[in-house]
Amino acid sequence: MTENTEIVLPDGGCTTAQAWEIFDSLPAARVDEVTTGRWRGEELPTGHPMDGMLTESGWYGKQFDAPEEVHPLLFTDERGTVFAVDPRRVPLALADKIKPEWLRPMRNNLRTLAPALRTRKPTARLRDIEYRGVVSAAMVYDHKPIIDHFRRLGPDALLGVMDMRGMAEPYFFVLRR
Repeated sequence: MTENTEIVLPDGGCTTAQAWEIFDSLPAARVDEVTTGRWRGEELPTGHPMDGMLTESGWYGKQFDAPEEVHPLLFTDERGTVFAVDPRRVPLALADKIKPEWLRPMRNNLRTLAPALRTRKPTARLRDIEYRGVVSAAMVYDHKPIIDHFRRLGPDALLGVMDMRGMAEPYFFVLRR
């Protein structure tokens, strides 16, 4: 990969094995390279039980202001207002028990729900951590057993994998600034 090119991901997603192959082939993304503000998120479907959940719930992405000041969950309401959500208020343990389309009513009412979900305080940190043999930026949640590991897809794109205690398969996503 040259400095100004981006790896193209398969349209419509891929298998978990293919996602790992792509992830493992990518160069590291160091903390100082990603601490630049707001990143727009999108899912990389792999057949994971969470596929479709974040999109249906109104997930916008993540915000990295400084290594100690990270907002891991940004959402957008029906008017397009982006706000940070406290991950403690998101029942991730239910991800494999509900269908993504069941979240649509919540998404359509995020403006009403926002005061109960919103936070202004950072709820994660960035660290350079070795994962699968490469030291790269990782986002460590403050109150959840989750670490999101990142590799560089291009100059303004990252491939992320959510590593959550108790989750059998990884959840892959893309961030673009």
